[in-house]
Amino acid sequence: MNQKTGNLTLDYLDADLAGTFKSTAGIGSADDKQVDALAAELNENGYVILESIISKEQLDTYREEIMPHLTRTGRNNFEGDKTQRVYGVPGKIYAADPMIAHPLVMAVLDRVMRPNFLLSQGQGINILPGEVAQPIHHDDAFYHWPRPRPHLGAATIWAIDAFTEDNGATVVYPGSHKWGPGAPPADAKVVKAVMPEGSCVLFLGTTWHGGGGNETDKPRLAFTAQYCEPWCRTQENYFLAVPKEMVKSRDEAMQRLLGYSVHPPFIGMVNGMHPKRCLQDD
Repeated sequence: MNQKTGNLTLDYLDADLAGTFKSTAGIGSADDKQVDALAAELNENGYVILESIISKEQLDTYREEIMPHLTRTGRNNFEGDKTQRVYGVPGKIYAADPMIAHPLVMAVLDRVMRPNFLLSQGQGINILPGEVAQPIHHDDAFYHWPRPRPHLGAATIWAIDAFTEDNGATVVYPGSHKWGPGAPPADAKVVKAVMPEGSCVLFLGTTWHGGGGNETDKPRLAFTAQYCEPWCRTQENYFLAVPKEMVKSRDEAMQRLLGYSVHPPFIGMVNGMHPKRCLQDD
């Protein structure tokens, strides 16, 4: 017998009720043993580094497409007075898609988040010489749910340029995803996500971290993709930020991440139907 909540069974609440557009969550290809090991490390430490998983050609394409959009520095010390940022990247370029929907990242997130998780933010970041360290934080703090608690999201920060000890490599506090309220203690262990270009650091939304200071004479280019549970509100509104024609030309994984998906039984519907119907020609 099914458990009931009100007039709905729990089976119903988890059911994929779509007819034409069945969920494609969790069907990506990746080595199960590798994914299991990475997910275990992520759950234990709050972060994991995935080294050299996109090609130089993809990095070069991203660099070429994003640089014209990096025209302004931050408006406060969190964004960075000497850090260039561009928001809404999926609505401006396609070159970040291989990072946003990377098969290995997707497979690991499938282990630690609900099916049909969403892209919450896609942002280009260029830390210029002389930038100071960013205030440390955890990414899902804007969801007002007291710690300690489960993570409500996760994020990747991709090294377009290699992350080094002194050019602004992201600093991460291992195990901080399990901490209660309050900032990290002064003696807390901290590591720098030093990694070659084409790598990313993947961390949970409850993990404390921050951008490092850039003490070199060269900028440090990166891209970050943040994800959230499918029942949480995203930071960026991609229904407005990404033109429908750009959504139509994307693959299934990107369409799903941009919100053209349903969290059972019906979160994300449009007029009682799957939002992908809105992508069909009139």
